[in-house]
Formats: sequence, C-alpha cells, structure tokens
Amino acid sequence: MDKHAGAVSELVDQLGRLPGIGRKSAERLAFHLLRIPEGEALALAEAIRRIRNDVRYCSVCFNLCEGDLCSICRSDNRDSTRLCIVEQPRDLMSLEQSQAFQGLYHVLLGRIAPLEGIGPDQLTIDALVDRVREGNFSEVIMATNPTVEGDGTSLYISNLLSEFPIQITRLARGITAGSILEYANREMIADAITGRQKL
Repeated sequence: MDKHAGAVSELVDQLGRLPGIGRKSAERLAFHLLRIPEGEALALAEAIRRIRNDVRYCSVCFNLCEGDLCSICRSDNRDSTRLCIVEQPRDLMSLEQSQAFQGLYHVLLGRIAPLEGIGPDQLTIDALVDRVREGNFSEVIMATNPTVEGDGTSLYISNLLSEFPIQITRLARGITAGSILEYANREMIADAITGRQKL
C-alpha cells in the first residue's frame, strides 16, 4: 500500500522517472516542493510548460532554441569554416562553456547504436552531409563521445564526408574513453579542443 496521498504519490512517481532520481530522492524532491512558497513551485511548473511548448530544434544545426535559428547560427562572429559535430545539445553546451571553439556546430541528436535499434537514418546525418556539400567548411571536428558507439558514428560520418575537400579531425583524447562530454570539466574540454587530431 502506498504511504503517500494520491497527489503526492503521483508526483513521487513522476519525479522517480527522471534520470538519476531514485525513489528516495523523488520523495525528498516532492516534500521540498510542498514546503517551498507556492510561487516557487508554480514557477518550476511554468518553466517545464515553457520548454515543452516553446523549445524546438534549430532548423540548421539542431541545437535547442526558441525560434527558427539558435543564437550560434544567428551570430556573425562565429568561424563559419569550422564545423563541430556533437551527439546532443548538452554536449554543445559543454563545449561552449570551455570557450575554446568559436566555429559552428551540428547536433546529431544521438549516435549510431545498432543494439538499441538506432541507425544513421534516425539521426541528422543527411542534413549534415547537405550542409557540408553546400557550405564553405575547411574543417569538420568529430566531437562524438569517446565510446564504442560514438567512435563508430564518427567513422561512419567521416567515410560519408571523405569525398569533400575538408580536413576531418577529432577531439584529442584528453577526454578519457568511456566518459561523457557533459561531465567533463572546462579545462579538459579546452585541452581536447586545442589538441584535436586528424581522424
């Protein structure tokens, strides 16, 4: 039998579905939301509503944005000859925090993972190839996560892009194999960008 009232139990269940949140953490968060002023709790609810209604993918790079183009694609101050390929918007955010890269990005929205049923057609790879074909890039930096799937995705994309007159590089291995960009610190990411290598 559930020890919480219906609404509390439902909130605990919903919070428990979030990544990294177990039952005990979900209960702590639910009771925290009950204790804080109503305005703070409703502000959280409104923020969740806004991201569900207003946030979409950039029509060029597939970063998160609230309009047709993200702030990076709209900027005139970026190096339009360099394109950095990442798996997810959170990886882009990690690279941006390092302030070591001033070029453009392309977000794949995942990685090729055959065991999970994720193939190239489920990513933004076709849009990437079109972008490289139509763009003026001199370098494409593969910044997929240093995992088996990330490396496989990099290799697949580099083979597709080999027909174009561009240099294909990858992040230096200052980021350890098996780690995730989202959890790397600024210095580690800056070193990896600065010491990138030819793929």
